Amino acid sequence: MNPFFISTPIYYVNAKPHLGHAYTTIVADSVNRIHKLQNKPTFFLTGTDEHGDKIVEAAAKNNQTPEEYVDRISALFRETWPGLEIQPDRFIRTTDPKHKKCVQDILQKVYDNGDIYFGEYGGHYCFGCERFYTDKELKDGLCPDHLEKPKFIQEKNYFFRMKKYLEPLREHIQNNPDFIRPERYRNEVLGMLGEELSDLCISRPKTRLTWGIELPFDQDYVTYVWFDALINYVSALDWPDGDDFKNYWSGAHHLVAKDILKPHAVFWPTMLMSAGIPLYKSLRVHGYWTIRETKMSKSLGNVVEPMAMKEKYGLSAFRYFLLREMQFGLDASFSEEALVGRLNADLANDLGNLTNRVLAMTHKYFKGQVPEAVEPDSRDRETMDLGVECFGDYVRLFENFEFAKALSRLWVFVSHLNKYVDQSAPWALFKEKETVRLQTVMYVLLEGLRKIALHLWPVMPGASEQIMEQLGQPFDLQVADLGAETSHWQGLVPGTLVARKSNLFPRVDLDQGAEKDLKDSQQGEQAREPEVSFEDFQRLKLVTGRVVKADKVKGADKLYLLLVDIGEDRPRQIVAGLADFYSPQDLENRQVVVLANLAPKKIRGVKSRGMVLAVRHGREMALLKADPETLPGNKVS
Repeated sequence: MNPFFISTPIYYVNAKPHLGHAYTTIVADSVNRIHKLQNKPTFFLTGTDEHGDKIVEAAAKNNQTPEEYVDRISALFRETWPGLEIQPDRFIRTTDPKHKKCVQDILQKVYDNGDIYFGEYGGHYCFGCERFYTDKELKDGLCPDHLEKPKFIQEKNYFFRMKKYLEPLREHIQNNPDFIRPERYRNEVLGMLGEELSDLCISRPKTRLTWGIELPFDQDYVTYVWFDALINYVSALDWPDGDDFKNYWSGAHHLVAKDILKPHAVFWPTMLMSAGIPLYKSLRVHGYWTIRETKMSKSLGNVVEPMAMKEKYGLSAFRYFLLREMQFGLDASFSEEALVGRLNADLANDLGNLTNRVLAMTHKYFKGQVPEAVEPDSRDRETMDLGVECFGDYVRLFENFEFAKALSRLWVFVSHLNKYVDQSAPWALFKEKETVRLQTVMYVLLEGLRKIALHLWPVMPGASEQIMEQLGQPFDLQVADLGAETSHWQGLVPGTLVARKSNLFPRVDLDQGAEKDLKDSQQGEQAREPEVSFEDFQRLKLVTGRVVKADKVKGADKLYLLLVDIGEDRPRQIVAGLADFYSPQDLENRQVVVLANLAPKKIRGVKSRGMVLAVRHGREMALLKADPETLPGNKVS
């Protein structure tokens, strides 16, 4: 079977682990687990990046040597992951001797190829980013990330002939649409390659920096931190002759946040080309977690600590929320009230209540033993068929890093099983002594729960394993096989004893501090916003729709002309300012919500009849939509 290799970025040790680190690493762990469940050979890599100016600065502030400082912070990362049920196969440090040797071997290989030269360069150097900026890249003379004026430095350094490989890289990206995903980031990288990129400065003189890996061909210089750090993805696999490199590199997927897109999508593949190493399979890019629409920042005091959230609300709820709430690729807003909302609605009410009811009924009607499904009828087969369909969609979407959609699809079946309980009414069947029918209904419910628990193992391993144990079937990765789950509904052996009850997801009330924050926020909004009556709201015709086609509006860079099916005889023509956020291909066949009775208006000479509704996530945009099964033309109320 095809191997699967997933890597997180190696985290820079100038700060302790926070929500952003936790999200990326939980995503990697979850994707790794879904492949494990399909019996694929997998390798999951994470670690810490430990060289550079910022480390020396941070160590000095803490009255430590760089070695002491990186040992302490790296240990924080290593010790945090098991507490979040994260199980990497390898934790790498760029101070590892084997990594240092690999970096020097690759530098020598690139140098011997004639792709490294010595030259003089003057540029605007940001110590926070540890990189040079051109005049064009600065914003009002400031670093775009740190909003500080960089220092102009003129010095002699070594340079990598990156420009030599930019055209081959562009061709590879164009010929391999899945090389960078989501598509918006692929387009962003192609845009970068259309600019005049220069060769890459890959050294720092020891007169300015000593905390780094020496160049093998000049001991007066150390390696630029990015050239050092990126090589971890192959040094961890024991490039070039290690079995792990031979077995896993062909299935390599890198997972990164959007702020480090350029090093991974431009620097790294050109380095690989020069070194004669095959390119990775794909780069998967996610957005930021914001706090009340503001990016997390130590200076603002809004950094979320993952272990605190785990202790407060439980690990399963925390992992589930992160994967369910963020549409991969877009920014998402983190709040405790949103986490509690997901916990209470999805986990406590939907899944937790369903599990507890089914276990209790099994004890009441069958002394706690799994009955036999004797005569499934059309209602049971409809339920089983829907389950198989939802499970198949869930795996496909999960493998494609569409975690929110995957969980939404799985919850279609969770919701259906709750309805199936009410419609089948086991209590009435028991009262009327319809034993054969009761056996079948209860088996369908118990087996459905087993399948749900198994599929949830990548998202919340601990809770999944507990549900399996409550169903009398302890989790065993050696026998688990998601592929086989789509072909049968017979995983539970009749006669198996199940637990009496389940209370894995107790409801949680917001603490007083969180309630006060929410109340203050609501009061502030009410003070600023005018109120509308219910009659005002009723006059709005909000309907679901589906984008049939999307084209650029001539002469307008930010506008699309959309044709939207809202259940009428012909699609509506709507002009929308979405070109900065979506490609036409991203929009076509996408579900949307439309304000259909907005007065028509000409925009850039094009008549627009309606408005597509969206939500801003920081600098990103997310379209509003309804349940996946909702047809165009349904009214929002």
